[in-house]
Amino acid sequence: MSSQVRGGTRWKRFALVMVPSVAATAAVGIGLAQGALAASFSVSGQSFKVSTDRLEGQDFVQYGSVAVGKDLEGKEAAHAVAVSGFSSATITNMCQSVVTPKVPFINKPISLKLNAGTNPKKPVEATNLYLDISELDADAEFGNIDIGVAAGSLKKKDRPNSIGIQPGTQANGAGFAQRADTAVLTRVEQTAWATTAGTFKLSDLKLRLHTGVEECF
Repeated sequence: MSSQVRGGTRWKRFALVMVPSVAATAAVGIGLAQGALAASFSVSGQSFKVSTDRLEGQDFVQYGSVAVGKDLEGKEAAHAVAVSGFSSATITNMCQSVVTPKVPFINKPISLKLNAGTNPKKPVEATNLYLDISELDADAEFGNIDIGVAAGSLKKKDRPNSIGIQPGTQANGAGFAQRADTAVLTRVEQTAWATTAGTFKLSDLKLRLHTGVEECF
């Protein structure tokens, strides 16, 4: 695979950093070695699942890092993540779910499930969106993608709204990263540790609690 691809590029399955597993592992390894912190806060002891029919994003970036926090027993925990960022994005038919394994007194799992943007004419809208991802499957197409960019050089001079490493977080500026002017992901299923955004508009929001395991996928 060439280190730089111009024009529209499509991958049938989008697996974390879209490159061979050796390169992906190296990127995360560099983040671990440098003590990089992905989220600008201590992440919870529970990952969550997100699915969507379609995500259209501008100024896509991705780099390896680490999300740190505590597990459900209060012990220190760290999670290798691929941080995906967009200057802006629209998300159609978004579902988010998180399962608490065993709730005191109830002694059963409790699931929180959120749905939004179910109407394609009123999608979820986000700006300065960053996702700390541990697993991701999707169909993906990218416009003007650069693979192998140094994380500290992600911002493009010819795109005023382009973004780089998430503000308030750390990552190895010389580490492996990639960027694209546009990204379209469909049939998305991802497991994440954190999501942050400058603005996050959730149309037709529905939030429900379920006894037992009720997940997006």
